[in-house]
Amino acid sequence: MPLLRVSHAARVAREVYRFEFRDPAGAELPAFTAGAHVSVTAPNGSVRKYSLCNDPGERDRYVIAVKRDPAGHGGSVSLVDGTREGDLVEVSAPRNAFELDPKATSFLFIAGGIGITPIMAMVRALSPSALGKGLPEDRPFKLVYLTRSAEETPFLDELSAPELKGRVTLHHDGGDAARMFDLWPLLEKPTKAHIYACGPRALLEAVRDMTGHWPLSAVHFESFLDAQAQAKPDDVPFTAVLASSGARVEVAPGVSILDAMRARGFDAPSSCESGTCGTCKTRLIAGDADHRDLVLAEDEKDDWIMICVSRARSPEITLDR
Repeated sequence: MPLLRVSHAARVAREVYRFEFRDPAGAELPAFTAGAHVSVTAPNGSVRKYSLCNDPGERDRYVIAVKRDPAGHGGSVSLVDGTREGDLVEVSAPRNAFELDPKATSFLFIAGGIGITPIMAMVRALSPSALGKGLPEDRPFKLVYLTRSAEETPFLDELSAPELKGRVTLHHDGGDAARMFDLWPLLEKPTKAHIYACGPRALLEAVRDMTGHWPLSAVHFESFLDAQAQAKPDDVPFTAVLASSGARVEVAPGVSILDAMRARGFDAPSSCESGTCGTCKTRLIAGDADHRDLVLAEDEKDDWIMICVSRARSPEITLDR
């Protein structure tokens, strides 16, 4: 991965920090589209994916926001505590598994906590102020942004700007379930809008459950929870049999089927690697799957599996690979 210089670093909300990266020689960076992410190497060697939250029209910088999570696997803590302005950091080229559908005419964005980051780039691309940058037209959107408190809300000032009045709903529940925002009135009747949701797993699952009657192509999810983050204490090893070759791939707890296959020299299409984009959808020939994705419909779960996050309940599963 190329080395970029940290040109700015600052706290922007409680436990949320903003990092700006630029090319050390001042060169333009590879272009990106709203919803894209980069992989960033923290000082402890951890590699984590972070959404770009600046305007996609900018070619001189990448901007990310990182929530420092002491209960995580150490990547965010290392990046926040060990990175300073002027440091050189490995930052990958942008990839996008959460891109705005070019055919969509309107959008409903639902963000929770740090899940606002990819949606900020979308808001910047679609807001009226961006029209002077060559966009063909203003496609309307609404954003519902859910956090615990104003102090824990990055981009609060920007999203409270007068030009976004009527488009942005900010809701703070204080961590009280009784004060949770009711999404059902927005999702009860399908519209022509495309839904883009990013945030905690519980929020994404709630949106998924409330949009089962929407067209599948109109509902999009983003999550950077990898197989390790989704590991459960009672996970056990199992064997994935690849039908095309008969190869038997041992999958340990905390390791995805996809990564176990790669370690044995087998590859498969993938993109988000968090169970939200559907790229790694694989036919399940035999065995009992433990589904942990946000893509498969109930009537697909007997025959398909997302190998980037899902596991097996049975000692062995057979895949059409």
